[in-house]
Amino acid sequence: MAQDVQQAYRAACAARPTYPEVGATCDGPLPAGYPTRARRSLRIGRGPEVFARARDSVLGWGPQRSLGLTVRPGFPPAEGATVMLLARPGGLRLPLPPVPCRVIWTEDGPDRAGFGYGSLPGHPECGEESFTVVRDADGWVRAEIAVFSRAGNGWTRLAGPVGRWAQRRAVGRYLRAVARAARG
Repeated sequence: MAQDVQQAYRAACAARPTYPEVGATCDGPLPAGYPTRARRSLRIGRGPEVFARARDSVLGWGPQRSLGLTVRPGFPPAEGATVMLLARPGGLRLPLPPVPCRVIWTEDGPDRAGFGYGSLPGHPECGEESFTVVRDADGWVRAEIAVFSRAGNGWTRLAGPVGRWAQRRAVGRYLRAVARAARG
């Protein structure tokens, strides 16, 4: 990692999440008080092969990479790990600040796999997102994204509805990325 990203990473490792409802994307209702709150799912196919490919995508940061994000360090999500999301729109090396996140929970079972991560100080949003793949009793596989967030700094507060629109759009792109990976 570059020097500035390494410094931000060390600071993020020592920080606590910026919201009190840590783990709320795992199951149950999403907390009130966040302008962006959603649970979306997409049926992506059927069978163990579809589940395995979708699982590998989610646990390999495929949804994030589909938006052009680089994840550092790039190891699979592990509960308690700190990661930095680096935005490189169009592959450009713009001086965008790294986005610090903490992996809050993980799951890797025969019919359900995924993780949730939350914002740390320096993240433009305040809240949590999760990425899960589920196979039901009939073998159907669906990708699920859950999110709750609000503006985490002045820039995202200024963005207001545009920022919320962008986040909703990202959720759709995440789901489609998992679906593409599941098809092989």
